Amino acid sequence: MDSRCQLGEGIVWDERTQRLYWTDILRSKLWMHAPADGATHAWDLPEALGCLALCDDGRLLLALAKSIRLADAPMPGEALSLRMLAALEPEHGAATRSNDGRCDRDGNFVFGTKDETGAVPPLGRFYQFSFAHGLRVLPLPPAAIPNSICFSPDGRTLYYCDSMQPRILRCDYDPDQASISNPRVFAEVEGGMTPDGSTVDAAGGLWNAQWDAARVVRYAPDGRVDRIVAIAAGRPSCCAIGGTDFDTLYVTTAREELDGDALARAPHAGGVFAFRLAPGSGRAEPRLRGA
Repeated sequence: MDSRCQLGEGIVWDERTQRLYWTDILRSKLWMHAPADGATHAWDLPEALGCLALCDDGRLLLALAKSIRLADAPMPGEALSLRMLAALEPEHGAATRSNDGRCDRDGNFVFGTKDETGAVPPLGRFYQFSFAHGLRVLPLPPAAIPNSICFSPDGRTLYYCDSMQPRILRCDYDPDQASISNPRVFAEVEGGMTPDGSTVDAAGGLWNAQWDAARVVRYAPDGRVDRIVAIAAGRPSCCAIGGTDFDTLYVTTAREELDGDALARAPHAGGVFAFRLAPGSGRAEPRLRGA
């Protein structure tokens, strides 16, 4: 999909509608693509959209820069109808914004906020949002760029990173209590490259988009590198597994930080790239419960 996002991110496959959603954070847009008929559409938003999630009633949860909002399932040509759910770090103003996030296996939304200032220690935090409890801070260390948020198939391991560090971490996760324990390194990123968004496949492997390495890496459940997918254009930023048979790896990319010469060589940078996998490689994205 030739969306040419400045900063494509947050990609999610909706198996019910057979639609792909993602965001261009820096241009404050929500994108949608339907592979069956090739339809693609984008909606303008009042704030930058860091990440999003599917809801159990078919709506979308949008983590905008400074607010969590609920959106009716959008139709091409129609305006988005947004409902405010929670303010996000109003005490920090423009110093922070939402970044990466996904639903856990129990129907809660877990996401992080990005520090825009370079503060030491950083201002970014990890949160869990649910309709039952609202916003709850997860007891993880502050992060400059929270990323790689995803969950093991049983939902009891949370993967995450701070993209300023070349490693992906994991911890034991209690979704009911919004608590974590036993944080440890899952994988060191080869060459000191930057880990970005991730997804977990049906077999428990973690696929990680690596921003400055032009690749997506699949790590086996024990952290070993299992497969590397080269990305031809742009900076890989996030990934999801979708398609009718959960047999397609979708990867968002970005044009950010690429100069004119680089963009001339790679005009499709910022698009979404698709790669064939074996049928059944993925599984349905968890949905926010109680919407």
